[in-house]
Amino acid sequence: MRKCRNLVLILGDQLDVHASALDGFDRSRDQVWMAEVREESTHVWSSKQRIALFLSAMRHFADQLRKSGLSLSYGRLDDARGSDTLAVSLGLAIERHRPERLIMTAPGDWRVLQALRAVARDHRLPLEVRDDRHFYLSVREFRRHAESRSQLRMEYFYREMRRRHNVLMRDGAPAGGAWNFDAQNRASFGRVGPEGHPAPPRFEADSITREVIELVLEQFPDHPGTLDEFHWPVTREQSLHALERFIEQRLPDFGRYQDAMWPQEPWLFHSQLSAALNLKLLDPREVVGAAEHAWQSGKVPLPAAEGFIRQILGWREYVRGVYWTQMPEYMDRNALDAREPLPDWYWTGRTEMACLRDALAQTLRHGYAHHIQRLMVTGLYALLLGVEPRALHGWYLSVYVDAVEWVELPNTLGMSQYADGGLMASKPYVASGAYIDRMSPFCRGCRYSPRESEGDGACPFTVLYWDFLIRHQERLRKNPRMAMPLRHLDGFGLARRQAITLKARAIRQTGGQPQG
Repeated sequence: MRKCRNLVLILGDQLDVHASALDGFDRSRDQVWMAEVREESTHVWSSKQRIALFLSAMRHFADQLRKSGLSLSYGRLDDARGSDTLAVSLGLAIERHRPERLIMTAPGDWRVLQALRAVARDHRLPLEVRDDRHFYLSVREFRRHAESRSQLRMEYFYREMRRRHNVLMRDGAPAGGAWNFDAQNRASFGRVGPEGHPAPPRFEADSITREVIELVLEQFPDHPGTLDEFHWPVTREQSLHALERFIEQRLPDFGRYQDAMWPQEPWLFHSQLSAALNLKLLDPREVVGAAEHAWQSGKVPLPAAEGFIRQILGWREYVRGVYWTQMPEYMDRNALDAREPLPDWYWTGRTEMACLRDALAQTLRHGYAHHIQRLMVTGLYALLLGVEPRALHGWYLSVYVDAVEWVELPNTLGMSQYADGGLMASKPYVASGAYIDRMSPFCRGCRYSPRESEGDGACPFTVLYWDFLIRHQERLRKNPRMAMPLRHLDGFGLARRQAITLKARAIRQTGGQPQG
């Protein structure tokens, strides 16, 4: 085979024809390399939904590259020459194409970057890693931001990003006179429930997706989840349609109800755009621009537009910066010394706790749960139980279709589990069952009472919440934001404290599942 000049590496979450890796591509001398490998589905026990989304989106993108006339080397999982790892697959491609240089856009996973760098070293080839233009900010720029501050808080980063990119600004000040509208964005649905929320578009499987689904069922039959329903956007055209439908139909009420939950309602007013964004099928600038334009044209209230934009321009950029400036040490942080195993029933959803049962069933069925379900249901329970942070990280990375490590790891270890000791969050996000009762109707149909911390009917969230405060009270007293709950705890007598500790211990001894 003729020797090529550049072998351009495109990973499964870099499906963008405008990616920096393709700058200067010479159709007569360069080659694109993509590969489906088993390791990317098995280094964590990836769900069927997650595997299918990545493979279908990759195959559609490969088809787009071929139709545009780019020379493409594509390794399929079911090829006779398929391999188990990216490193082996790339090594074989290097032997076939004999490139002078490797080029790639910076990946979203530390593990993958190290593996590909090692291949380049082994073959004595230069590897050029280019900035990912998909983001507003480069890692170098974020590092400068971080070095100039004593505390790395998202709120101040977000304000800086608003000013820098002139988003929701008026004459140098935030539109509406405030940087955020959290107070207006915390409504529950009340007893009536959600009304008038159109479902997101459903994208029916074409021949490529049907082939992928069959492959996943054959190759990964024991992996969690189901493919009975698969309707995610897998092309740029579908992703743009999903964005348009969200802006028109659900963004107007997104802000007000973004923290609310309701049984068997997985989508509500949320966008379901994170997977398309993380695969690079959508650019964050066009998503932010669409939301801002909807507000400017009077179609969307400012609190809704601001709440949504903050998730992308603020939080998404922030967690990526945290990941790449803190790795690889960040992976091993465990500030609260949490050592419990992840309950087995996180993989099945079999629990009598109504809120967890609903969130887990939804996750396994769709590969999706919105941010409050992740932070204040599945994540909260793991934090209160004392689950080892890397175990929970592995679960989140496994089950959610939008999970790429750069975004998932800081959200799990930092925001959800406080394992980084407060680098990201100013306090642990802990709450009793009363929070879930306030934001959803789950407690009405649950055998446990959110107000009780003793007896057979005590809510495990409430028991474990007070146990968490008891176990960590000395550390938490240094945090002024924890003063109020600790004052409440100080009013507990010794007998009540001991009863809570014993009940929490019994919950842990039964695999995180309350008995009786």
